[in-house]
Amino acid sequence: MIPYITTVNVLSFRSLDLNLLKVFEALMTEGSVTRAANALLMTQPAVSNALARLRDALGDPLFVRSGTGIRPTQRAVVLWEPIGEALETVRGALDEQVFDPRRAQTEFSLSMSDYVASLVMPNLLGHFGNVAPKARVHTVPNTILEIADQLEDNRVDCVLSVYVNEAQQPAAIRSRSLWTVDYACFMRRGHPLAAQKRLSTRTFLGAGHVDVSLAGKTLPSYDLFLASRGLSRNLVATVNHYSAAYEVVRQSDLIAVLPSDLRSQSRHAPFLHAMPLPLKAPPRIVSLFWHQRNDTVPAQRWLRETLVEMFTRSD
Repeated sequence: MIPYITTVNVLSFRSLDLNLLKVFEALMTEGSVTRAANALLMTQPAVSNALARLRDALGDPLFVRSGTGIRPTQRAVVLWEPIGEALETVRGALDEQVFDPRRAQTEFSLSMSDYVASLVMPNLLGHFGNVAPKARVHTVPNTILEIADQLEDNRVDCVLSVYVNEAQQPAAIRSRSLWTVDYACFMRRGHPLAAQKRLSTRTFLGAGHVDVSLAGKTLPSYDLFLASRGLSRNLVATVNHYSAAYEVVRQSDLIAVLPSDLRSQSRHAPFLHAMPLPLKAPPRIVSLFWHQRNDTVPAQRWLRETLVEMFTRSD
């Protein structure tokens, strides 16, 4: 933890050096003293000194060390929204700052599963090629359980995912729904059950299943749904990629409850047979998640607006 000794101060707006707020903004958006110094064209000691003055003025450490960077305290998170919006308003009035995607050489990082990536990335990269040719996009795996940590630690700009328990979503994490995932029961063409018009609950639960657990250890959400109804299925295996699950189904007699949108797995579609679920899976919504510290950052706002415009479906 960054050493800090608290003293009791009464903050006066008249006595506060407003230049310190620019340092606060850079630390919040960059998540690192070094990167903040580079963004502000300042030396690292100068940024550290400004941070020390901010801490003294506000009576809070504001940032603590976290991995290779820094993490804001709760006080910093609370301050960020009004301060960030105020700075953006002032900057817009003085600089008329806008994000120009055609000239920007920004690098974006997105966290998503292979299923979501297969739906999003081809269209997104095609769009970038037309409107933001110098921008770069990198994806990292999504394990669902790390959504908040990835955003809090500034490891990614946005996450596209479902959320396990919306009631536990941290206040600093913002979200926007994109689309509802529809599920079906998949099996290989020629599977003994494929000739049936519909699956009975008993037949469905007794068949061998494979499912996806992105974290590798957690029980798939469908099993949690079954357990809530006092039921269980014959779950033979879990894999941590959707593409692997479709491939297992294609090459075995295992069946699977998987997203029915096969646009992302087109090479599997001719070999798979889909049937309605006798026990309908609860709705799962893919959402866009981001940290509130990026609410007013022009490049981040443009990225979010682009994702929402391209991938929001009205179900």
